[in-house]
Amino acid sequence: MGLAGFTDKGSRAGGRLLAIFCVLLSMTISLVANAADAPLAATGYKMAGDATKMRIVMNFDREPDVKWFLLRGPNRLVIDLANTRLAIDAKDLKPRGLVKGVRLGELDAGVSRLVLTGKGPFAVDKLDVLKNKDGAGYRIAIDMSAASEREFDTALANQALTTGSTVSTEKGGRVGTGPVSNPGHRFTVVIDPGHGGVDGGAEGLNGTVEKNVTLAFATELRDKLAAVGRYDVFMTRDTDEYLRLDDRVRIARQHEADLLISIHADTISLKGIRGATVYTVSDKASDPEAQALADRENLSDQFAGMEIKDDNKEVTDILIDLIRRETHTFSMSFAHTLVGQLSTSVGLINNPQRSAGFKVLKAPDVPSVLVELGYLSNAKDEAQLLDADWRGKAAQSITNAVALFASARAGTGTGG
Repeated sequence: MGLAGFTDKGSRAGGRLLAIFCVLLSMTISLVANAADAPLAATGYKMAGDATKMRIVMNFDREPDVKWFLLRGPNRLVIDLANTRLAIDAKDLKPRGLVKGVRLGELDAGVSRLVLTGKGPFAVDKLDVLKNKDGAGYRIAIDMSAASEREFDTALANQALTTGSTVSTEKGGRVGTGPVSNPGHRFTVVIDPGHGGVDGGAEGLNGTVEKNVTLAFATELRDKLAAVGRYDVFMTRDTDEYLRLDDRVRIARQHEADLLISIHADTISLKGIRGATVYTVSDKASDPEAQALADRENLSDQFAGMEIKDDNKEVTDILIDLIRRETHTFSMSFAHTLVGQLSTSVGLINNPQRSAGFKVLKAPDVPSVLVELGYLSNAKDEAQLLDADWRGKAAQSITNAVALFASARAGTGTGG
């Protein structure tokens, strides 16, 4: 075979290889293009937390294109997901805690929308798109917490200035905002009548039910405080309704309360013990009796079959860690003042200022006390709690203590 024939054959073979290579390259480019154009798959959705703080996590097979913004009437967080196909189990969308409504669906061609409706105003502490540690896909992690209408309005105003926020505010930028940064804020008291609805609380020797005693007293205290004319006063409930403990904390935070007063009237196995007690929060109880009482009150969420397990340790740790030293100092200060005022009008238990790990007192930025008006297990205390004159004196003593506390806060430039 001559050199020319060999070269001709080689040329033809090379041409065929080049053609095959071009076809394969074209197919590869087409596959890559089609993969890029194919919708992302939203493959999972989870929520954890309570009425004060929530974390929402949504999983994707690839990195999502996320845009989010806030709406009011009702308070909502809207998240738009471009080129996304939804493959999420409907039962995972059941609302809980701070989120009272979840809607998920296709907005228009190629865009899906997630709408989270808050149980009142909230703050978006963080919204991040993160790569999964195992390298398989991405996730959106959203941290929300209960906030006031003023804080929500501020976030809306900031959003308007930036024509729709897609960048979350660092948590440290929001924690601690409250009356200090709100010049028009009046000293605000939230009164929390313990128990309610299916949770009746303790029952007295003569059939008195705690939830009725606490509501009647709280209503009288509200009226006395409102009559002063210097405070904004709210109640966590003003009817016979069931409220979770974290909902009570949420209400206080959303009103930017300067003070939360939780009203109770418990029972105790020792029938001879009587008198009022004032509690503040503590990780370690001041005594075994205080711990036992906190344990009983903290079980209130089980009465309606709504107990939430601490399935997200991070959320629980945040709630505990955020109980700041300053707030605790204010709580202790008011408790001391309150004990002094009550001692002049009603009977107090021995060592009346105590502490324990009450969930309802764990608002991170609201000074809080729990007042045990007396023991329904003691016949004399039960009779007093039903006596209008006694309730009037006790409510006036608490009103006097609030006045002293509010004046002190105003004097230090921290409220009022």
